[in-house]
Amino acid sequence: MKSTNHIKTDIEIANQAKMKPISEIAGMLDLHEDEWEPYGHYKAKLSLDVLDRLDSKPDGKVILVTSINPTPAGEGKSTVTVGLGQALNKLGEKAVIALREPSLGPTMGLKGGASGGGYAQVMPMEEINLHFTGDIHAITTANNALAAFIDNHIHQGNEREIDPRKVVWKRVVDLNDRALRQVIVGLGGSLNGVPREDGFTITVASEIMAILCLAKDLEDMKGRIAKIVVGYKINNQPVTVRDLGVEGALTLLLKEAIKPNLVQTLENTPAIIHGGPFANIAHGCNSVIATKMASKLGDYVVTEAGFGADLGAEKFLNIKAPSANIKPEAVVIVATIRALKMHGGVNKEELAEENLVGLEAGMANLQKHIETIQSFGLPFVVAINRFHADSEAEIAYVKKWCENNQVEVALSDVWANGGEGGMDLARTLLSAIEVQPNNYRPLYNESEPIVTKIEKIAKQVYGATKVEFTADAKKQLIEFNKLGWGNLPVCMAKSQYSLSDNPELLGRPENFTITVRELRPSIGAGFIVALTGAVMTMPGLPKNPAALKMDVDKDGNAIGLF
Repeated sequence: MKSTNHIKTDIEIANQAKMKPISEIAGMLDLHEDEWEPYGHYKAKLSLDVLDRLDSKPDGKVILVTSINPTPAGEGKSTVTVGLGQALNKLGEKAVIALREPSLGPTMGLKGGASGGGYAQVMPMEEINLHFTGDIHAITTANNALAAFIDNHIHQGNEREIDPRKVVWKRVVDLNDRALRQVIVGLGGSLNGVPREDGFTITVASEIMAILCLAKDLEDMKGRIAKIVVGYKINNQPVTVRDLGVEGALTLLLKEAIKPNLVQTLENTPAIIHGGPFANIAHGCNSVIATKMASKLGDYVVTEAGFGADLGAEKFLNIKAPSANIKPEAVVIVATIRALKMHGGVNKEELAEENLVGLEAGMANLQKHIETIQSFGLPFVVAINRFHADSEAEIAYVKKWCENNQVEVALSDVWANGGEGGMDLARTLLSAIEVQPNNYRPLYNESEPIVTKIEKIAKQVYGATKVEFTADAKKQLIEFNKLGWGNLPVCMAKSQYSLSDNPELLGRPENFTITVRELRPSIGAGFIVALTGAVMTMPGLPKNPAALKMDVDKDGNAIGLF
């Protein structure tokens, strides 16, 4: 262990890190001098020309890291992702890590920082968790510029005949702010526009974020932005960005944000961080460009998808991978003793105590996520992400359970020991890739109806008995099919805490119904969003947000970020 009596916080460990100049990290990847642009000493933007130069080079093997359903106890999926990348490099493999950018919403709200943890972090941790290179701010600006163009168009005569009651494009801010969920704009008389109901979502749920993360290049991004549906006419015909003629201006605002960001881990392993859609209300994966670039620059890419396999992994495998022509090589399913015990009914306050009965009950959640990955036909390994309070008996129980169920398993101790603590996981993964068959296939065909796609996800991935659609959702199904949108993939918006749409149902609930309350078109992104249960696209802050512990010292160093 690298710490003894005092367990250092992530920010304390990060502040003591010895980083290499970003030029050395670029050199490790054999990047040409004109293919990267420094943003300070330890960050850089990567030119899309890299993809053109390396187009004929074979892709590296893409490893997807996912997890069981998250709990307040924490799973450490990003930590395992970073630690696994470091471990692969220690084994002599050329590995590149590909992650999402943290959102200020959870950073200042419930979670704190989101760049790995302990001795498996990406650096500079403080900058990555705050404003980084400004990508999310650029997406916020582009999103809100479009909102301004829509209201101005209506105010200036409304040539496209947009029904003000049917504007579906919302404004965004990259913070959790429940007070902005429903607002009224245009008040104050005729000079201030046309009054109408509006609302905000969090930036990471913006369709522009999804577009940036799924676009193949600048032209593809512009074409996708042009397809965004902003509202409807009185006759219910959609109005798009192309109708308003502003796709060029919006793309201009994003011309730097589309370039991936190069950083490094605590052990100087290259990491590309780009894009950050949430997985509970968006598609939950870093950008296609970043993943493809990492696969050209390394022999292995270790990437992650948000929350559990029911959300992030499902969307990676049903939306991102088919869209980008990515064939994943294997999946790592992260589980913690703590979270498994919570899924088995143990209270959070009692997690430090050994409880084999609760652990046994919680294994059903892991079992369901294993079945989900098996349904995609992919090799996989279970990673037990070790916490200091885990007992040897509890660890032995999970290992034995995996052995009895013919599941490959490895202990990951990367939080405490960095890459060295991930060597067993790395070796087990490499073996699984060699031994286990890879028959990857998405769960549904694009030609299948929207209802069929939703039912397949709800029943095969969540374990639901049936799916119900509200009257509004049924109407939208009819309209979307008439408009020719029925062949698009489905992006499910659902609680991350449960396999069901009820966050209180932990473990592996049975005999439950998934309720689809609303469908939203994300035609530019290339999917239909299905909102289930009470999931919100603008989260709220908890009673004691993480921000209460944050500060900055007289020298400008962050305190309490995580």
